[in-house]
Amino acid sequence: CLRVGGSARREPLMDFIFMLTRHDSTIEDAGDLIDAVCDLGVTHIGFKDVGVPPATMRELVEKIKRRDALSYLEVVSTAHDAMLRSLEVASDLGVDCVLGGTDLDAALRILGDLSGYFPFPGHPIGHPTRLEGSPALVADHCRKARAMGCGGVDLLAYRATHADPLYLVRAARAALHGGKLIVAGSVRTKQQIDILAKAGVDACTIGSAVFEGAFSPTKGSLRGQIEDILAACNNAPKMSP
Repeated sequence: CLRVGGSARREPLMDFIFMLTRHDSTIEDAGDLIDAVCDLGVTHIGFKDVGVPPATMRELVEKIKRRDALSYLEVVSTAHDAMLRSLEVASDLGVDCVLGGTDLDAALRILGDLSGYFPFPGHPIGHPTRLEGSPALVADHCRKARAMGCGGVDLLAYRATHADPLYLVRAARAALHGGKLIVAGSVRTKQQIDILAKAGVDACTIGSAVFEGAFSPTKGSLRGQIEDILAACNNAPKMSP
């Protein structure tokens, strides 16, 4: 799904996955924003499995595909039955990438090809989702995901309840062996993007910070937030040796 990957970054660029979401739920007027953000240069667009019905999700995927952008559905439901239903919806919608969830066996059964699947390592809990688990546990889950054929993982680094976010990122990067590392949730500043890029992160998801004007507090428009995030990602530093 992403342009770059592996343990060493090939170019000073981090992908920005714009999430049509706020507080871990898809916003009701998400479809009205797709053309506007694509015109600004966004090429990766996602939404959650909660907030709007499957029919609306289908409209979102169709609009994203019409703009030649990549579509992402992030599974934030933590109840097992709900997680399974969301994976089935993702399969039915034909999104380019599925993020989140933790049941790799179910994902393999429902999605088949896991190259576009990026599960949560660690133990996600609640909604909005938080992350429990040590760096060692995250690394173990990353290795298992790669062994199952997953394209990488979707790490809720800045939602960690106990571990240092950067320790989790470093553990995941070292364990993925060529897999792609996405950091999702609570990325709100250029400094975070720079730190993540230096640690070898391939992409980050940002949604609430755009709608709340938090990424660039002196700018109030959607355009201003998006342009500054794209600039930060496009100028992100290479992974530190």
